[in-house]
Amino acid sequence: MQILISDANILLDLDEGRLIERLFLLSYEFRTPDILFMEELAYFHNDLLKMGLMLSELSSESIDYAMKLMQQYPKPSTNDCFALALAVQESCPLLTGDKDLRNAAKKEKVEVKGTVWLVEQMIIQQLVTVTEVKAAYALMRKAGRRLPWKEAEKRLMSYDMN
Repeated sequence: MQILISDANILLDLDEGRLIERLFLLSYEFRTPDILFMEELAYFHNDLLKMGLMLSELSSESIDYAMKLMQQYPKPSTNDCFALALAVQESCPLLTGDKDLRNAAKKEKVEVKGTVWLVEQMIIQQLVTVTEVKAAYALMRKAGRRLPWKEAEKRLMSYDMN
């Protein structure tokens, strides 16, 4: 099963859209750095662990790499750099919607995927309907989540057979 490393904002997007439980039905293994989880998600989103989110530790080499990332790319947060370092450590894609982290990951030659791609995977794997996605996107938008809305709607239209 392919591993995907997630930052916090992807999980928060899907939680706001009430799609978080379906995320863990996808045929992927979702991981996040343990420190990121403890600092950003544990208090309000501890249930993610029961749903299937796995925590991973960074090796000492990866921690050193994350420190170098922080110096090289000042805009992504410390925890974002830990997520990028974990994606490199595990040789797998990074899930993020954060523009600065996406840019750093691309420069580090790490494949990046976001919320829109995950939602499309849910449609493809028949875990959600287009109608459910429209409702989820409305909830995300109302909550102030920052997705590429024009792209999301355009891509969703390609699945809408109504």
